[in-house]
Amino acid sequence: MEYKDQKYTYLGGLMHGISTLATGMKTSIKVYFRKKVTEQYPENRKELKMFDRFRGTLNMPHNENNEHHCIACGLCQSACPNDTIKITSEMIETEDGKKKKILSKYEYDLGSCIFCQLCVNACPHNAITFDQNFEHAVFDRTKLVLQLNHKGSKVIEKKKEV
Repeated sequence: MEYKDQKYTYLGGLMHGISTLATGMKTSIKVYFRKKVTEQYPENRKELKMFDRFRGTLNMPHNENNEHHCIACGLCQSACPNDTIKITSEMIETEDGKKKKILSKYEYDLGSCIFCQLCVNACPHNAITFDQNFEHAVFDRTKLVLQLNHKGSKVIEKKKEV
């Protein structure tokens, strides 16, 4: 029998096998008696805190008046490498008679997102951010397509300087 350029007899090979088995068992026994560092995930969900740079789910923060910062410019949609974001906008006419583009639907497909943060970096108004949510398991992929803007939400109006 040959083992790494060494020739063993039958008994020599058997002794070598037993010694390597004993080495592995010694390592296993040492690890068995160490203090456990495993987190008990489902039970410690309340106190679990992800690190600050963790990218969970993309979201669009709204204030208490159901207003957001998104102006439907489409830069996040064009920056996304795999078309995860779909922005639907519409043109309205203001009371001044000017045409203005407003956001009607902001769809985000969590199932195809690669969490690269290019969309967040491309947004000039900081309208979208990643949150700390990491539980994304669902049985149906259609539940991974999220609408980020709330029903009836509108863009925060800039205060006019006098």
